Amino acid sequence: MRPPRLIVTSGEPAGIGPDLCLQIAQRDWTCELIVAADADLLQERAQRLQLPLRIERHDLPQNVPARAGILRVLHHPVTAAVRAGQLDVANARYVLGLLDLAADGCLRGDFDAMVTAPVQKSIINDAGIPFSGHTEYLAERTGAPLPVMMLACPTLRVALVTTHLPLNAVSAAITPSLLEQVLRILDHDLRRRFHLAAPRILVCGLNPHAGESGHLGREEIEVISPVLTALRREGLQLIGPVPADTAFTPHQLQQADAVLAMYHDQGLPVLKYAGFGDAVNVTLGLPIVRTSVDHGTALALAGTGKADSGSLAAAIAMAIDIVQPARPDA
Repeated sequence: MRPPRLIVTSGEPAGIGPDLCLQIAQRDWTCELIVAADADLLQERAQRLQLPLRIERHDLPQNVPARAGILRVLHHPVTAAVRAGQLDVANARYVLGLLDLAADGCLRGDFDAMVTAPVQKSIINDAGIPFSGHTEYLAERTGAPLPVMMLACPTLRVALVTTHLPLNAVSAAITPSLLEQVLRILDHDLRRRFHLAAPRILVCGLNPHAGESGHLGREEIEVISPVLTALRREGLQLIGPVPADTAFTPHQLQQADAVLAMYHDQGLPVLKYAGFGDAVNVTLGLPIVRTSVDHGTALALAGTGKADSGSLAAAIAMAIDIVQPARPDA
């Protein structure tokens, strides 16, 4: 039995991603842990943060769990010199290169899962590269037709029908086809990835009071309810549509394994309130396992030693839990 082999992408080099990777290297893990990064950048940041570190260049396979103070690195050089807290468009393609290395390695079977530190979407776009986020980028890279974003903490799971859209585009984007596909993926991956035999999904309405019988919007009547009714006939356990302002009450959550929100800021503020610092972003619908932190690059904290690695540690732990039962030699 070999330990799970995970690759961690270190994210925006000027942000806290490198700091977090150094922090997680200060403890033992029950998995092989490889960090995709510029090895020299990590060494320089470790000296700045006064963290003990011995870097070993990645060499498959070792089948040895990670040990405190030792970090195996898949070296990928930065394009331009890095200063903590100061973005540089020259390193935008470096960041995407880390994602490519990890995703391609997972597709080949070199790694059991990938875990991502935060990236700075704005600087990638400033470099002239269309990029709306990890979720969409990894779906394209892995050939997944539809990714589904889900954030999870110890007490709550929230998935999204739409992700990074302006609010005025949300209603038109929620079509019967999209909603059906998202619900099927969510149900499938809750079974496959989270080992729930019959997942119960609480579905939010789009409008206040779930449309108030059509007086506050007809999306619940014309789109959401018909899809839920059809999928219930196939055996999916779906509750709703429920008004979003009551969906997250203890009584409602007691009867649900996950909540499906219609848009980004309908569900994620509650999730982050419930578990910020311990929450994990999981991309469902991919042919690979990907987990991530629930926060951004925190440029002001980069290189200061004040960054909290709790979310990255939680993302690693969740990836281990997901892949361990599925590995053929486990």
